[in-house]
Amino acid sequence: MSKKELTQGITAKKSDDFSEWYTQIIQKAELIEYTDVSGCLVFRPYSYQIWEKIQEFMNTIMKGMGVRNAYFPLLIPEKLLIKEADHVEGFTPEVAWVTHSGDTELKEKLAVRPTSETIMYESYKKWIRSHRDLPLLINQWCNIVRWEFKNPVPFLRTREFLWQEGHNVFATKSEMDTNTRLILESLYEKTQRELLAIPGLLGIKSEKEKFAGADYSISIENYFPSGRAIQGCTSHGLGQNFSKAFDITYIDENEKKQFAWQNSWGFSTRTIGIMIGVHSDDKGLVLPPNVAPTQIVIVPILFEKTKSETLKKCDEIKKMLKGYDVIIDDRDEYKPGYKFNDWELKGVPLRIEVGPKDIEKKQVVMSKRNTGEKVFVKEKDIKKTADKLLVDIQKELLVAAEKQLKNAIVKTESWSDFKKAIKNKKIVFSPWCEDSECEELIKHETGGAKTLNMPFDQKTLKNKKCPKCSKEAKVMCYFGKSY
Repeated sequence: MSKKELTQGITAKKSDDFSEWYTQIIQKAELIEYTDVSGCLVFRPYSYQIWEKIQEFMNTIMKGMGVRNAYFPLLIPEKLLIKEADHVEGFTPEVAWVTHSGDTELKEKLAVRPTSETIMYESYKKWIRSHRDLPLLINQWCNIVRWEFKNPVPFLRTREFLWQEGHNVFATKSEMDTNTRLILESLYEKTQRELLAIPGLLGIKSEKEKFAGADYSISIENYFPSGRAIQGCTSHGLGQNFSKAFDITYIDENEKKQFAWQNSWGFSTRTIGIMIGVHSDDKGLVLPPNVAPTQIVIVPILFEKTKSETLKKCDEIKKMLKGYDVIIDDRDEYKPGYKFNDWELKGVPLRIEVGPKDIEKKQVVMSKRNTGEKVFVKEKDIKKTADKLLVDIQKELLVAAEKQLKNAIVKTESWSDFKKAIKNKKIVFSPWCEDSECEELIKHETGGAKTLNMPFDQKTLKNKKCPKCSKEAKVMCYFGKSY
C-alpha cells in the first residue's frame, strides 16, 4: 500500500460496516502490517509506541506495588506443561509445538509459550525456601502464541500477541485474595480508565469461564461497538494448585512446611484494539492524549514569501509545549487540508494551525480531534490552553465511552427479552442460577451468548428466578456474545 493510498481516508462507516471500518483504520493509520502467517502481525512503530506508553504507565504502578520485572524462556518442555492437569487440558488445543532441530527430532517436545505459569514455577520452587522469601512478586513483558482459532482479528484475537503476565506467591490465602483484587482494580482498571479512557465491568468469572487451573478468575469486561463484549484483562487466584504440582513450599514461622498460595494476571495488546474500536470515528483513529504517541501536531500554513517566518514561529511554539510529544508537519509536497485529514486519520488529539495572518494577530488556531471544535488562542495562552484542552479531551473520551457502555446494557428477568437483547447486540444483566448446564443452554439458544462476569458487590436476591431455567437465582450476571 503506497503512502498516497494510506492517507486517502476511511471509506467505510463505523455504523454500517464495523469490520471493514476497523480493518481500514488499523492499516491506514499505520498501526499494523499483515504477514504471510495468519494471526501474526507486524506492530508498526505507531502502535508499538502506544504499547510502550502502556508499559511505562503500568511499570510505574507495579514498581510501587513491589513487583519486579524478569524474563523467562519462550520454549517450555512438555514435562513441565503437563504438571498441572486442568491447566494443560485447558491450553492443549492452542499450543504450538517445536518438535525438530533441523532434520533431527527432539527427544522432548517444546511448547511455544501459551502462558508462563509452568516455566516460571519451575524456578520459583528453587527460589522459595522460607516465609522470609515471601511474598515473591514478579512480572514479565513477553510475547505469547496461542494457535487454535478460526477468525483472527488484529489486536483483538491473534495467534501471537504481546502482554505482561504477573505471577505472585504468598504465604496465605488472604494475601493472595487481596493482591488478586488489587491487581484488577489498582493496576488494570486504573490503566484502562486513566490511560486509555475505557470503562469496564469488573467481576468474577463463572466456573466454566475461569482460567484453566485456577481456583477463580476475576476480569474486566469491555464493550466493543461491533455489539460484542470483549475480555480486557484478568487476574486469577490460583490457590495452591500449582504450588502442589510444582512443589513450591516454604518453612513457616513455626518451622512447618507449607504449600504457597499463588496468583497470575495478564494485560495484553488486545486493549489497543479495544481502545481503537471504542473511541475512533469515520475520519479515522481517535487517541486519548495520555497514550497518544504524538499529542500535538503543529501544521504551518506555508507561502513562499512567509515560509521562513512561519516555520520559525512553529519552532517557538513547539518549545513552549515542552513536555508533550509534538510534531511540526513542514512537508512541502502536501497542502494544509491534506495534512489536516492525515493527522485526523492518525488520531492526534490536538492540532495547532499557524499561518501568516495568525502570526500578525499573535494567535494560533487549536482543533480538538475528538469533537472537531476549533479555538482561537493568543500566543501568550498557548501552553495554558493546550494543557486544558488535552485534559478535556481525555475526560470527554472517558465520559463518551461510559455512556456507550451504559447504553449497551439491558437489565431483564425475562427470557424473551434476554434473547431479544442479545439479538440486538446488547449486554444482558440478569439474575442467574450459576448452573453450568443452564449456562450451556443459554449459549446454545442465543447463538453464542455466554457469561461475562458477576459483579463483586452482589445484593441479596429475593424471589429472583433464572430467566432460562426458572430455578432460584443466586447472582446477578452479565451475559453477551464475546470475542
